[in-house]
Amino acid sequence: MFLEILTVIAPVGILSAIGFAWDRKGLPFDTNMVAYLVTNLGAPCLVVSTLLANRPDPDVIFSMGLAALLVVVAVALVAGIGLRLSGQPIKVYLPALTFPNSGNIGIPLCLFAFGDEGLTLSVAFFAVMALTQFTLGISIAAGRLSARAVLANQVLWAALLSIVLLVADAELPRLLSGSIDTLAGIVIPLMLMSLGVSLSRLKPNALMRSTIYSVLRLVLGLGAGIFVAWLLDLDGVARAAVIIQTAMPTAVFNYLFAVRYDNQPSEVAGIVVVSTLLSFLTLPLLLIFVLGGPGL
Repeated sequence: MFLEILTVIAPVGILSAIGFAWDRKGLPFDTNMVAYLVTNLGAPCLVVSTLLANRPDPDVIFSMGLAALLVVVAVALVAGIGLRLSGQPIKVYLPALTFPNSGNIGIPLCLFAFGDEGLTLSVAFFAVMALTQFTLGISIAAGRLSARAVLANQVLWAALLSIVLLVADAELPRLLSGSIDTLAGIVIPLMLMSLGVSLSRLKPNALMRSTIYSVLRLVLGLGAGIFVAWLLDLDGVARAAVIIQTAMPTAVFNYLFAVRYDNQPSEVAGIVVVSTLLSFLTLPLLLIFVLGGPGL
């Protein structure tokens, strides 16, 4: 069991460490370019490539998407009430507590742990999570809701295209699908290296406060994942994928939103760094938990 868990975690840690070391050596790495490339081109291609290659039942995609929405609602409600009662700024802390790093860490973990099935389920979950983060998440950070952000989200259109093709039992032309598959292949390595570079560059302050919020992120995510998996009667790899994705540390994009809207970015940076470091300690326990779950 320990060797299996180490095999799952090792690629995540190694690729992140490469990114960290790369930046520490002063080698060029444009995180803004990579973030834009992954978000607007790579992630949509990964959604289309993965869903069409594995062709899951549309009901499975719907279940994972619904799970992602329910998790966001559950965590946002609990965290929002807690922040309001404690008098803490919603715009600063709510996105960091609500949106996990289901892309950089969650997708690779599900892939390495469960193969193509885990990749398909985690990508379906990530597609909806990314949509909510780039609509609801950025709206919370900005203090206003933008319908334009919804329509401009390429992940949304990639997911809709995939669902249409799955329902129609159709394929993309080979010339197009080959290019999409190639672009999809760069996403996971780039995301993990970008995570390492981002961790190298972030300078957290107020370590104790960052640690408290980091623990809250991991605990709230895990609790919401277990609850939603039970609520939707998920089992096997689907249950494991939901729990893994929801129990991830704070997404790096929350820091980028905090910088963009001047929402105490150093505070958010601290949560990103500490929650990510803590997650590398909790991942073995998380994998033991999900691998021993129903149907596995």
